[in-house]
Amino acid sequence: MERELNSISKVAIIGAGPAGCMCAYFLQDICDVTVFDYASPLRTLLPTGGGRCNLSYAEYDFKELAENYPRGEKFLYSVFSKFGVTETIDFFEKIGIQTYVQDDLRIFPVSNSSKKVREKFLKSLNKVRFKKEMVSELDFTKYDYIVAATGGHSSYTMLKNAGHSIIPPKPALVGLKTEEKFPAGVAIKNVSSCGFRDDLLFTHEGVSGPLIYKISSIYARREFPYAISFDFCDRIDLQDYLNKNPHKIIKNLLADFVPKSFAEFILFKADVSPDEKGHNINAKQRDKILELLNRFPIEITGTAKGGEVVTSGGVSLDEVNSKTMQSKIVPNLYFCGEILDIDGFCGGFNLQNCWSTGYAAAQGIRADLGV
Repeated sequence: MERELNSISKVAIIGAGPAGCMCAYFLQDICDVTVFDYASPLRTLLPTGGGRCNLSYAEYDFKELAENYPRGEKFLYSVFSKFGVTETIDFFEKIGIQTYVQDDLRIFPVSNSSKKVREKFLKSLNKVRFKKEMVSELDFTKYDYIVAATGGHSSYTMLKNAGHSIIPPKPALVGLKTEEKFPAGVAIKNVSSCGFRDDLLFTHEGVSGPLIYKISSIYARREFPYAISFDFCDRIDLQDYLNKNPHKIIKNLLADFVPKSFAEFILFKADVSPDEKGHNINAKQRDKILELLNRFPIEITGTAKGGEVVTSGGVSLDEVNSKTMQSKIVPNLYFCGEILDIDGFCGGFNLQNCWSTGYAAAQGIRADLGV
């Protein structure tokens, strides 16, 4: 639909992150789009995926995909059904970014470079105007539509003043602090806890690694302290191991299941000498060792500093139309990205939220314009 220049709708997008830029891309052909940010556009894309840019996750069923969001799952059904992983891959190929899928289903650009993704994405925004400034109020006298797409907390006051409810932000996808000190630097693979199985890392502050990021996300709004337990080796017949290895010292025997330094830590807690031979381990000691291997208790006292990837919290989803991303409170105000109370696990899910809600907000505005 062709429009005269003086009738083109003006859109202000607050936030030049992945969501804001995605929204701008799908509006630039029909609207006069200005994107506001106090820093460089798409700067937050650069560290993603360890600098390789983990664009998404290869789950093509929108309901299955949405299960990876502790907050926002049902809200995202409508969003992902319109613009999911397939559409995301198609978009990036359209702007010149080929992708591939790792064995763990994470999707990356063939270039393995966040910098190159950023360069090509910005090049595709050739009709968009960027302004390096902070926005502190919703000014509908200058713009027909405003899209709030800030990833952080900078817009919360402005949106609260406009009548929106803000779910207080809490750190998610972070390491966790513990009261007890563990052997720092010890990594253990395929550990089970809280319904998940993944790798665990002990740090000088407590625990970290992929398993902990999932747990910290699920429990982001839980009050500290809280207790969790870990299963390091599922259910094993420890007595059978002892019988078959009567002359093997216990720390070496347990090293078949956990790193030797952590085996010694477990034996210390079980009050068993790490150099005791298998045939000298009595039933009480065996049961205590087995309990620690299968139900190792840890008390979580807080979140570790410096590891926060995303936050849970933001604009209440009850106040946003999931089909259009439009505010139910302020006419012509739209939302996309991490400003919403949506957060996902590690693996490309938080960027997928940005791509999809950015597209949905643009489509919401296009529908309102009748194009």
